[in-house]
Amino acid sequence: MGAQTRQGKPVSIVVYRWAGEWGPFKVKIPCGECALTRDVIADTLQHELAGIAVELEVRDWLSQWWKPLARGGWHAPIVMVDGKLLSQGRALNRGLLTQAVIDAASATTAVIGNHVFGKATCPHCKRARQYLDDAGIAYSYHDVVREPRALYEMLARVKPIIGAKTPVTVPQVWLDGTYIGGADQLSARLQRSVEPNPERGRNALSPAAG
Repeated sequence: MGAQTRQGKPVSIVVYRWAGEWGPFKVKIPCGECALTRDVIADTLQHELAGIAVELEVRDWLSQWWKPLARGGWHAPIVMVDGKLLSQGRALNRGLLTQAVIDAASATTAVIGNHVFGKATCPHCKRARQYLDDAGIAYSYHDVVREPRALYEMLARVKPIIGAKTPVTVPQVWLDGTYIGGADQLSARLQRSVEPNPERGRNALSPAAG
């Protein structure tokens, strides 16, 4: 993923296409949006989701219509990610697929190494990166504005730590696979004098903040 991870179990993607047969009924007309959905998935796996372990299965909807119905899927093409309904009745939006797969993968993988998630216009991101540079610590930088994958991964990993209702700001830092928080927390971890950050007050992004 964007942040190097220990691989967990593959993310399951199941596509139910307008095809198959049930009793006397048989689908004879190909579904253009089903084919387009399959192409979108293949291309997204090759680009935005490259390196993520995924198991893709394409099934004939008419032959197994009751299986997705239990999860709310009734109109092919139907796309399920780890058993959850993602899309149906239209060609798949690759952004939805990217976010859903990254969310699922982040739940079963652990970050390794040093990472900074930030954006170019953020002074606190520049400060965090300078702290690491001054300390001689190598790290990977992920721009959450330019890279959708980085944004989705940051949100998927940070929200479970800080709570769903707490706003996520940048930077977000990991050291040796351990979540640190923002620039102030990084500064404290590296035993530097912390510069006040008026945008966050006590900095609710810190898991230790009351």
